Amino acid sequence: MGKWQKMTKEELETQYSPSRWSPRLDKDAVIQAHVQMLTGGTRDAQAATQTLLNVPYGMDEGEKLDVYLPTVHTETFPLVLYIHGGYWQFLSKDVSGFAALPLVSHGIALAAVGYNVAPKGRLEEMVRQVRHSIAFAVQQYTGISGIYLLGHSAGAHLAAMVLSTDWAKFGVVPNIKGAFLVSGIYDLEPLLHTPENDALHMSREVAEQNSPLRRVSKLEGRRACQILIGIAQYDSPEFRRQSQEYFEALRAAGWSASLLDIGDTDHFDIIEKLSQENYLLTQVILNMISI
Repeated sequence: MGKWQKMTKEELETQYSPSRWSPRLDKDAVIQAHVQMLTGGTRDAQAATQTLLNVPYGMDEGEKLDVYLPTVHTETFPLVLYIHGGYWQFLSKDVSGFAALPLVSHGIALAAVGYNVAPKGRLEEMVRQVRHSIAFAVQQYTGISGIYLLGHSAGAHLAAMVLSTDWAKFGVVPNIKGAFLVSGIYDLEPLLHTPENDALHMSREVAEQNSPLRRVSKLEGRRACQILIGIAQYDSPEFRRQSQEYFEALRAAGWSASLLDIGDTDHFDIIEKLSQENYLLTQVILNMISI
């Protein structure tokens, strides 16, 4: 029996409430500040870069991309697909361009992925939508030299699910060179016992089928992809455990995976600071893409 299975419902709720663990602000203020940071950073990026906003990658209203293009035009360029967090029920691509400026100045494009959050969207639908957005990008932008996934929290979960995609169903095989998974959840079963599932309505079967930790064996043949798992010092012990266990499972399966434990960050500013070029995680991402 895993440690989480011995917890009460109240303990699980606390462990899977990231806003309760920030030393900076109380749980409501830290979320409000997070939205303000993402919104302001995205506004700044859109004002300073060439963008293609609301590019449809599917028929649904929620299936759109915001693309931030490299400052200097080149025939080929890496593309980072940013998949936002918000516990699969909050935030959107409209506040997800905040990390673009350091990337585009280094010749890297960023596409913020929109998907249908709950209650409109179901988890398995979100996984399908994110996979479809990548297939679309590869077909639409022929100059892409490599795909890099960047996901935060629930977005890290969705990015990890992309790694186990059967691309034959999509008619393309994207050249996914790297994945940056930040403060993610990789085993969904504990969430079945928390209020977060009230909006998601996940069954046990859906949770099992969409848990990256249980799909590592499905990742055969893509080991050229480098995976970086980022975790905040002030993430909850359960979030930190999940990152550690997913990292260990990837390494055991022969993947090129690394774990970066970033000091003096919580679940929110660990991703917000990607708007800053001198931030540790920004530098690591730029270095991995330039290899």
